[in-house]
Amino acid sequence: MAPADRNVWQEVLQDLDGASVPVPPWLAEARLSEVAGGRASLTLPPACDPSQVERALRRALESALARTVGREVELHLEAADAGGEVEITDPADIPRDDAHPPTHAAKADTPAWPEAFRQNDRPPLNPQYTFENFVTGPCNRMAHAAAMAISDLPGRAYNPLFIHASVGLGKSHLMQAICHKMAADRPGVPMMYISCEDFVNQFIMAIEHGQLEDFRYRYRYLEVLVIDDIHFLADKDRTQEEFFHTFNTLYQAQKQVVLSSDSPPHEIPSIEERLVSRFKWGLVARIDQPSYETRVAIVRKKARLRGHDLPEPVVQYIASAVDTNNRELEGAVVRVMGFASLSNREVSMDLAREALRDLVHEPRRIITIQNICDAVLQRYNARLSDLQSKRRAQSVAMPRQVSMYLARRLTNHSLEEIGAFFGGRDHTTVLHAERKIKRAIEKDAAFRGVVETIERQIRKE
Repeated sequence: MAPADRNVWQEVLQDLDGASVPVPPWLAEARLSEVAGGRASLTLPPACDPSQVERALRRALESALARTVGREVELHLEAADAGGEVEITDPADIPRDDAHPPTHAAKADTPAWPEAFRQNDRPPLNPQYTFENFVTGPCNRMAHAAAMAISDLPGRAYNPLFIHASVGLGKSHLMQAICHKMAADRPGVPMMYISCEDFVNQFIMAIEHGQLEDFRYRYRYLEVLVIDDIHFLADKDRTQEEFFHTFNTLYQAQKQVVLSSDSPPHEIPSIEERLVSRFKWGLVARIDQPSYETRVAIVRKKARLRGHDLPEPVVQYIASAVDTNNRELEGAVVRVMGFASLSNREVSMDLAREALRDLVHEPRRIITIQNICDAVLQRYNARLSDLQSKRRAQSVAMPRQVSMYLARRLTNHSLEEIGAFFGGRDHTTVLHAERKIKRAIEKDAAFRGVVETIERQIRKE
């Protein structure tokens, strides 16, 4: 085929750059033939392996070329050897089962990309965090069903899947279960399970080592990306920018993204709105605190995983005594079993009470927003009608913000529910109040003492 106008290839490269597709420097040296009959050939530089381009860039190149010339184009890859001869590569001959990101030689004047980041993409997983060991109940049924669905149909069922819950309720278990099942069903698939903190640290190290290109290839050509605690991106503007483009690349290629957080997308502070919007594109699934029946099932499961069947009265006692989260339930089971082993006694109700005596408290009173307001109003000598009014005077705004902060801290009400109580305010107003009081507590010891006194009063009433 005749060579194409050089401007066409330049426009293709510019299109890729505009779509945030990482373009290796050597691609600028490639030669594009004239597009004829919906077909074109791309001759790559002699040192380039066409199979790397086939796995990583073919779809992006064909899309950019179609946008440039205005019609669909089938692209054939050719590699020129050092003598100028061209080797034609048939896509059917290229292996697909080891689709790892292309590697690039480090620049001579920069340190090598850390070896720890060059390891296989197969993530380190807890062997017990599987779907078989996950106890389902009303509190987590939707999140569990969604996780199962994307394990069977990655990139097509729910993308992204965003799971949010308080600490210890099973987010990490579900996310690792997804990875376990995909690894079993699709051995060799490029997949990454990583905490958001590690993602941020790797990005910082990539900048320090001048290896952003390697970092981008590592993440943007995965089939499955699973990131735990995505709220850690808060206040990290440059990392948010990088993750935004990584997310777009994976999403547009129909690759599966799974994220978790301790709060729903719109409640994560200091996250760009465009990221929040993308977090909501798929399914947002919430995990609540387990009910008594679910806690009983969790206690049984955790004991059996350790090779024991606890007496039913002990199971019920533990489930009643610990009503916070799955992690503390597991800790109580380990504690009872360990106490029995160390004292060489059978597990019984008396032993369970002895082992858990410092964990069992009087039933906690349910704290309402009204309880909080009563205590705040008493301290600030204000009226409830003032807190629920539109007044913004400091004498009203301060107790209102303290009340919102304590409502977030001491109740399970959502931002919208708290805002509705205080005169129908927007959820962003509640978030602003919470952040402002947090900052004031950190900076002003006297103010922190006032808030802590109010909180103690609320808890004792």
